[in-house]
Amino acid sequence: MSTRLPPPLLLLLAGIGAWAIDRWWPSARLELSGQATLAVILAGLSVAVMMISAIWFARAHTTINPMHPEQTRHLITTGPYARSRNPIYLADALLLFAWILWLGNVASLVMLPAFTVALTVWQIRPEEEALATKFGEDYRAYCRRTRRWL
Repeated sequence: MSTRLPPPLLLLLAGIGAWAIDRWWPSARLELSGQATLAVILAGLSVAVMMISAIWFARAHTTINPMHPEQTRHLITTGPYARSRNPIYLADALLLFAWILWLGNVASLVMLPAFTVALTVWQIRPEEEALATKFGEDYRAYCRRTRRWL
């Protein structure tokens, strides 16, 4: 498998990038009523999705380690995984969006597509290859009926 960075590290780097953009370009800040409240709600929702998704891994007695998907014992296709093949990564993107909203810098939004593209190329595609190799047609059928993100 050709993963490059653990997804939490990639998320941290994207968050630092958003913060750096905010510091370098403060004139791109936009303040809206309820912005901080919405950011906190989105962050809470993100953490809830992460925890629920992680519980499904634990219930299936399979690895949650994103760096070694070949060690997966069971293909999870129910619960949050019935709606998205990557609910934890979706929650990561939502958490990044919440952070950007908290910062209030429109220019920092560039980090969201940068994060999702990097995550897709460096993590999700290699994971998909490993899972297709391990689970064959069952995984390919799952991919046909369940979207990668949402």
